[in-house]
Amino acid sequence: METITRPPLPPFTLETALIKVQAAQDAWNTKDPERVALAYTMDTEWRNRTEFINGREEVKAFLTRKWKKELHYKLKKELWGFQENRMAVTFQYEWQNHSGQWFRSYGNELWEFDENGLMRKRLASINDMEILERDRIL
Repeated sequence: METITRPPLPPFTLETALIKVQAAQDAWNTKDPERVALAYTMDTEWRNRTEFINGREEVKAFLTRKWKKELHYKLKKELWGFQENRMAVTFQYEWQNHSGQWFRSYGNELWEFDENGLMRKRLASINDMEILERDRIL
């Protein structure tokens, strides 16, 4: 049985919720699927756009595919709200496809954590907008 602990732990305060969001942003900006996946339970459940992902191994595979497609990825997350072991986060990220087109993706996530601070549920709604390179802000 896995016994990884990922502080800060729920129930969250404003201070610990902000730390958790920053840690997620920092990890995702590494674009390292192995590192990012360690923040999730072995049986984590995700909805990412229209894709349903179950378990840490599927998370790794998803993130590997994602960052092969989304080049020069840069992410910014903001805490929207929190209560006990749940958070709402808004985010934007910029990336470039293999044809050279830049995008800004906007979205919202709902997170639920277990008692060890691992995310067991992630529901993400995301929209992409084509942008010019000169319009990048991240």
